[in-house]
Amino acid sequence: MKKIYAFTLNLFLLSTVVFSQNSSSKITIHDQDLVLTNSIGFSINGTYLYDGLAEPIVLLNSNGTGIFQTKDLSKKNIHWGIEATTDGNPKFEEGFNSAAYTLWYKDDLDSDEKWTSVQLSIHYDKKKIFIAGERSKEYSGEAK
Repeated sequence: MKKIYAFTLNLFLLSTVVFSQNSSSKITIHDQDLVLTNSIGFSINGTYLYDGLAEPIVLLNSNGTGIFQTKDLSKKNIHWGIEATTDGNPKFEEGFNSAAYTLWYKDDLDSDEKWTSVQLSIHYDKKKIFIAGERSKEYSGEAK
């Protein structure tokens, strides 16, 4: 009886970990359903700077919220996600020592659910992640 209880408990814990790692949400853009995820296998969360300046920034939080600051320094609170397949795996294009993802975000105050897309690219040799080719942050560790 203890073995069955232990097996059931382990199965529950394993399924909780597996399903919690790849949470996704569905949005509709131009009558097309897209799936978004906030996880691509390593941390993309953090502050992205424009040419190393303190502002303007893009801030991505792990819960899918953040800040997108335009060049005139006005800040928008956003919801964001990376485009994914229907099963929640992030879509990307592999390049030579790089990977490109589509980052979708919307202004929290926008009641029309107007989503905007920009490229999020990871450059393995430089150990940098770029948003829209102009905002970047460094990462440490292995990203591949």
